[in-house]
Amino acid sequence: MNVRLALVDDHAIIREGLRYLLEQSSFIKVIGEAATGRECLARIEEWRPDMVIMDIAMPDINGIEATRLIKEQWPQVKVIILSVHSTSEHIYRAFEAGACGYVLKESIGEELINAIKAAQGNKRYLSMSIDDANLEMKVLSAARSPLTSLSNRERQVLQLVVEGNTSAYIAGQLALSPKTVETYRSRIMQKLGLHDTPSLVKFALQHGLTTIG
Repeated sequence: MNVRLALVDDHAIIREGLRYLLEQSSFIKVIGEAATGRECLARIEEWRPDMVIMDIAMPDINGIEATRLIKEQWPQVKVIILSVHSTSEHIYRAFEAGACGYVLKESIGEELINAIKAAQGNKRYLSMSIDDANLEMKVLSAARSPLTSLSNRERQVLQLVVEGNTSAYIAGQLALSPKTVETYRSRIMQKLGLHDTPSLVKFALQHGLTTIG
């Protein structure tokens, strides 16, 4: 059975390479591309893909939050995450958001095809190069990350704040009032025990929430 795929990555050259790679397989059809998580969410109803190949690190809405929103609205769509990160926290957050595969960009060739086939069979896929010794214990440890104290909306606001956006811009993007954005910002800092924007930026970079830096 053919698989209808959408590609989401903020680098056009990577999307082009992925499309070429994937369309070598007769059972795969790439039916859409997006440069951001927000663009993907806006067009997914139009595309109606079976699967989305999602870069983890994108501005505005990162791949993990975009995955979470896709699974909330279109639970039948399967998402495979592409990442340069092999830490247990990133893996935990991806699967917790609803991804069914996690493939490292360094091993993107045959492994991505294998991940797509696994998803077809309703199985999870994790890159073979990730050291899975005691992975379950590491993933459970990652579940205790400070990020788990934040709501979905708070994580969205955090990413937009550390990328240098104004409260007015964030309010427009998330359909909130600027005052509500400021309230979210204060609550986030309180939950994370941080006191200024540089600390928020450092936290976001350490936890892979943003591509800045």
